[in-house]
Amino acid sequence: MPRSFVLCADDFALTEGVSRSILTLLAAGKLSATGAMTNRPHWRNLAGELAAFSGKADLGLHLNLTCAAPLSAMPTVAPRGALPKLGELAPLALRSGAARREIAGEVARQLDAFERHLGRQPDFVDGHQHVHVLPGIRRAVLDAVARRYPQGSVYLRDPSDSVAAIRARRVAVGKALTVAGLAAGLRRAAARRGIPTNRGFAGFSPFDVKRPFADDLQAFLVRPGRAHLVMCHPGHVDDELATLDPVVATRPLEHAALMAFEPPPGWRIGRLEDALRTI
Repeated sequence: MPRSFVLCADDFALTEGVSRSILTLLAAGKLSATGAMTNRPHWRNLAGELAAFSGKADLGLHLNLTCAAPLSAMPTVAPRGALPKLGELAPLALRSGAARREIAGEVARQLDAFERHLGRQPDFVDGHQHVHVLPGIRRAVLDAVARRYPQGSVYLRDPSDSVAAIRARRVAVGKALTVAGLAAGLRRAAARRGIPTNRGFAGFSPFDVKRPFADDLQAFLVRPGRAHLVMCHPGHVDDELATLDPVVATRPLEHAALMAFEPPPGWRIGRLEDALRTI
């Protein structure tokens, strides 16, 4: 029986172009998961099209605390109405109780928006720029998932892997090691609340247009975890994208590579529940 891994596109609803790319890849069977940014206005318009993939792919919340505007006022975190950059958010969440309370409220609002427009609970929760693992944010996410959903029904994405696996892949090693350090203890904290996680993670990229993404896709399956998840960032470039996100030029390259991608022998693209069955 082929071994399954999750291939997850981040940033659904960031822009129309990014979302259309992801919908195309899902329809072609080249992805098995995507995370939605439910604070973006495109979410309301595109959730119905994404809902067609319910039960075929994992559809989750891509918690967004660093891009564009929150769903409601956050006077400490976003005093001018725009969410902060990651470098500002992390220390603020760590030192400010008011910020943590606002973040907990925004986590709830983004989950509410997911449920309202998709008509059901998410399959998983993760974070844009991995914000869900940060001190001051992690607990709010864990508590919300444990409180809102039946035990084991929603998984949390763990963006860490072993040092040996990260080094063996030889792609964006520094970035992967940094996030793995920030995510230390996440899996144990989730397990204490009965929240499943993936086991093995890859997909960190230097976002270099000169680097063949097809080669990186193969590298992401080196030293895989027991329930492996690979993230990616495909998209069609539109006028809105450059105003919101630094990752622009590589998105169509990822889209093209994913459309042409065939898993290596013995592997198939699947949902996390498929990967967990093969452990």
